[in-house]
Amino acid sequence: MIFLGLKGKIEMEHPKRSFFKALSWRVVGLIITIITIYLYSKKIKDALAVGLISDLIKFGIYYFHERAWNKVDFGREKKEPEYNI
Repeated sequence: MIFLGLKGKIEMEHPKRSFFKALSWRVVGLIITIITIYLYSKKIKDALAVGLISDLIKFGIYYFHERAWNKVDFGREKKEPEYNI
């Protein structure tokens, strides 16, 4: 998707950006999931297994969700640069 960046340049969000955004978000989610399951079960193996499996699934879903939203203009403002060179 092409949009106007903060510096007035037309930019395109690359799929790699979506990948790393999804990855960083899922790392946070993984930590929260593992801690929550460990506090409930007191079994670190179960907490790690459930956390890793659920996060792999959620990571894939989030990546494709992010790419789909990247094709939607809803909520984006298209502005002309304040100046042209």
